[in-house]
Amino acid sequence: MQPSPAEGPPGRVVLEGRWCRLEPLAAGHAGDLYAATAGDGEADRYRWLFEPPPADLAALSAWIARETPKADPLHFAVVDRATGRCGGRQAFMRITPEHGVIEIGAVLWGRGVARTRLATEALYLFARHAFEDLGYRRFEWKCNARNAPSRQAAARFGFTFEGIFRQHMIIKGESRDTAWFSMLDGEWPALRSAYEAWLAPENFDMDGSQRRPLSAFL
Repeated sequence: MQPSPAEGPPGRVVLEGRWCRLEPLAAGHAGDLYAATAGDGEADRYRWLFEPPPADLAALSAWIARETPKADPLHFAVVDRATGRCGGRQAFMRITPEHGVIEIGAVLWGRGVARTRLATEALYLFARHAFEDLGYRRFEWKCNARNAPSRQAAARFGFTFEGIFRQHMIIKGESRDTAWFSMLDGEWPALRSAYEAWLAPENFDMDGSQRRPLSAFL
């Protein structure tokens, strides 16, 4: 069968999950996002991002104002449905509908999102939207090759490691080798089943801790 391009670039839609909601990043998210990801002791969260940590809430608000008009990257807020607060952000980026390729990037998950079911569901909602609603063939995750936590996360989420692009970028004055990961449309049905089994309420105890890891379902 001849491959088909995707239907088009993603739009500014709301993606509802059981534990979190993804909605287009907007000025109103700034306060919660700053509290979750910036301020004292939080600079390390920005170590591998393209931009430096914001000096204060006004700087983050200015960054949001510059970024939100863009179609690529297209930023979304990660909102905890239990609290209604924005605890992180992520983006669709390097969007090429003609080839059916799209990437999740600019990921900044704060204290209440990182390493929780909200982060996994946020990834799942992006992948499901890309494959099922928009018809993309390839969903990518890229990171600095020295960013071990990001590489571990990609493997945990079921992405396939494809190799290292050496001296791929210059970021913040440093040469970056980039680790490439992907999942494909033909792999998505099995991955979707694994995600949904892991995200099911019965897989968590009263404290929200997992009973079985995602790897048990992959």
